[in-house]
Amino acid sequence: MDTPLIEFEAVAKTKAGLAGIGFALARGETLALLGPAGAGKTMLLRLLAGQERPDRGRLLLAGRDLAPLSPPRRGIAVFEPGLPARSTVQEAVSQPLASYDVPGRDRPARVARALTLLGLDGFEGRPLAALAPLPRLRVALARALAPEQPVLLLDDPLAGLDPPARRALGFELRRLVRRLGLTVLLATRDGEEAMALADRVAVLEEGGIAQLDTPRRLYEEPATAFVASLAGENNRLPGTVEWREEEECGVRLACGPLVEARVADAGGPGSRCIVTIRPEKVAVAALPAEEMGEGALPAALRDLIFLGDHVRLLLELGEGGMLVAKRPVGSRVPVPGGPASVAWDPYAAFAFRALR
Repeated sequence: MDTPLIEFEAVAKTKAGLAGIGFALARGETLALLGPAGAGKTMLLRLLAGQERPDRGRLLLAGRDLAPLSPPRRGIAVFEPGLPARSTVQEAVSQPLASYDVPGRDRPARVARALTLLGLDGFEGRPLAALAPLPRLRVALARALAPEQPVLLLDDPLAGLDPPARRALGFELRRLVRRLGLTVLLATRDGEEAMALADRVAVLEEGGIAQLDTPRRLYEEPATAFVASLAGENNRLPGTVEWREEEECGVRLACGPLVEARVADAGGPGSRCIVTIRPEKVAVAALPAEEMGEGALPAALRDLIFLGDHVRLLLELGEGGMLVAKRPVGSRVPVPGGPASVAWDPYAAFAFRALR
């Protein structure tokens, strides 16, 4: 990685349950903080912005300790979805510029550039109260960009939008921050959003970082069952380890079958575990298991849903074990009541210690 622009050095904040957080962002990088509500994502943004102070540790920008600097002197812009009441778009976007010591003569140009970037040309005189949710969100983003700071903090910036609009604006935002060369720290609870917007993702778990990696490695090689549950859809099959070698193990699923999986953080024989497998990694055949081949398991199709570019199959394994598979449209799939079997590459499945 390039020389870090932002560094968190063993940062702790007791009231948020954060202990010894350490990571760095390169100039122009987008890093997502991913975790459920209460994981400490927003607190980390507030610490970097100067709205809170760490109990221990340091935060640095280009090697400079940020502790002595007030928020406007840090070179950091903060996205805030709340907008001033009874304001026009022009007024709302211009308002923060005074705190960044932007001269009055330069403010109209800053506002105009920000509005253009967000597709809001012609909205300058409109009252905020008259805007729909999507244009209001665009105004809030323009307000964060207008100070033209090198670092941008985004706390769940796409909240409140329906899925199609959220996805479209997310991709637009990704292109925009790259075009401007911004360094972005993003907080989100949405794994798909984190992977779509960020160069790397840090998953927060129990006050620390469970895994910090590229979206692809996070998805394909999750470090814990918790990480696997956040980074995309995953089948989770409880069981008990029967045998274990260096990288592989055999797991007797609670629903009956014995399967092989790659060892993640599962324990030795006799320990409870969770086997995870991505739906797209599950092969499905309209054949009895003995005809599908070695490692195949008998299954029963319980539901099939058409979703445009793929079909989603819900299959039952053994006694009550439910498994989701995704297959391309046009694939030959089982029919209810007909023969069915499933299989997967053991290296694509992971055995994790069971979460308490």
